[in-house]
Amino acid sequence: MLFLAATPDIAPLTDLINNWIHIGQALVGSIGALAFIFAFIWKITAVEAKTALVGTIGVEVAGSLVSILTNSVPASATH
Repeated sequence: MLFLAATPDIAPLTDLINNWIHIGQALVGSIGALAFIFAFIWKITAVEAKTALVGTIGVEVAGSLVSILTNSVPASATH
């Protein structure tokens, strides 16, 4: 059994998983950015104070989401 003696090459699988992780991070980051913009516009155009509070909370949540996502990207990936 000569083919069992060699260690398997998992580099293609690792690359595939890393690509899917980066795609997922980009999608979630884009959704977070859109949520931030939508909540900010909602806050600006709100007529009632209670509605403006919803926009403020939305901006805070979306900002936290974007911050968490940008901090989760390794430093080597940003260069």
